[in-house]
Amino acid sequence: MATTSRRRVGKSAPRAAPHGPGRSSGAEPSNGPGAAFLLAQLGAHAAARFAERIAELDLTPPQAGLLRAVSATPGQSQQALARQLRTPPSRLVALVDDLDERGVLERRRNLEDRRLHALYVTDAGAALLRKIGQVARAHDEAVCASLDPAERTQLRALLARIAEEQGLTPGVHPGYRTI
Repeated sequence: MATTSRRRVGKSAPRAAPHGPGRSSGAEPSNGPGAAFLLAQLGAHAAARFAERIAELDLTPPQAGLLRAVSATPGQSQQALARQLRTPPSRLVALVDDLDERGVLERRRNLEDRRLHALYVTDAGAALLRKIGQVARAHDEAVCASLDPAERTQLRALLARIAEEQGLTPGVHPGYRTI
């Protein structure tokens, strides 16, 4: 039986390391990219794919995250929410306005401080959050398809530990800082 070799189009054959076996030029570990690069690569890929998936609900990732944050702590003011998300309050206003106009989020006068508005998810918003949850679960499944359940649990625990050590707010995407 004859064997056929696969020719890689557009790529040259792998070369031996120029510095001898087990030695690296220092640019990258000999076993491939570092963990930080892989996290950035996968993070960018996952964020782009999530944006595509959530767009089917006519939402952006920041809008989906804002709905989730309001749902988690109903009745908080826009200012408190901006602090939680670490975003300038003025930038949050446009997101809240859009979701308010869609009827999925509402502002109510804060009973304790009438100058502030308390934010609440409407019934339509709760229904939309259920759809967002379905999209998020499908997204997680797709991104982690190569891992078994135990590996997924281990990966989440390791990533949570790294995020905590880096001072990231649990459940808050750092992209809100630049909205």
